[in-house]
Amino acid sequence: MPDLKLLQDILAIPSVSGSESHFSGFLVDYVLQRRSKWKVTPELFFGEALQDNIVLAFGVPRTAIFAHLDTVGFMARYENQLVPIGGPEVQEGDVLVGEDAFGPIRCTAKIIEDALFHDFKRGIIPGTILTYEQQVCISDEFIEAAYLDNRLGVYNALKQCETLENGLVIFSTYEEHGGGSIPLILKFCENKWDIKQALISDITWVTEGVSHHNGVVISIRDRNIPRRSFVDRLLALAEKSGIPYQIEVEAIGSSDGREVQLSPYPIDWCFIGAPEDGVHSALERVSMKDLEAMVLMYEYLLKVL
Repeated sequence: MPDLKLLQDILAIPSVSGSESHFSGFLVDYVLQRRSKWKVTPELFFGEALQDNIVLAFGVPRTAIFAHLDTVGFMARYENQLVPIGGPEVQEGDVLVGEDAFGPIRCTAKIIEDALFHDFKRGIIPGTILTYEQQVCISDEFIEAAYLDNRLGVYNALKQCETLENGLVIFSTYEEHGGGSIPLILKFCENKWDIKQALISDITWVTEGVSHHNGVVISIRDRNIPRRSFVDRLLALAEKSGIPYQIEVEAIGSSDGREVQLSPYPIDWCFIGAPEDGVHSALERVSMKDLEAMVLMYEYLLKVL
């Protein structure tokens, strides 16, 4: 049974790329309040030296989990214009919310000749961040909300903290808008631990080859290609686990795995996450069965890798 309170709490906190500090602070408080009750009490690293990124170190780390904190969103420009942050799949009439120095904002998105505007009753101070208005619906079959990408990846990482004995849990930033935080994190980690493998706790797509209710997705490739010997090892372990999983092969899309691969450090990586439809829209949808399989698969793999 999923932790519904934790899901509701983390889905309620805006964290658009570049504006992750509030969510990062929430997670630091969450860890400080609970880490003494986990199977292993981790070291916690955060603060200005890591910007809004967070690193948790359990035991003698061998494997790292990466989960990005940020989401897509919007920034107010001039004359009611909005500039996308990341790649939101905004629709005419989507409700957007935020706040500037003059007070709370609730408006709808307007698309005029492929340009994006808002209909708020007054001008919004340029630079103000807007997000989709959150509407969470949880049933036995699905969770539906904005920003399941990557709140569910964060949720999975937090659940792993409860049982993890040896490993790193890393909460990164900027992923939705070009990345940029991973080089800082990897330099920090490589100076302290000898990490050679990483799992990317993120959310992927429902496609013609990946569907709801058939398990967590193990990605063979997206725009980037992880080392096949590592992926094959993961697939063999996944098969042995008995936990339902699906294989993904895509030519586009990316994740924190890209920056891990481009780094000068010899770290194998693989994207493992639940699939969703409505990607980057105001209402993303993920199977509860697939989310459960994601949490179980990570727990299994982190014990045997």
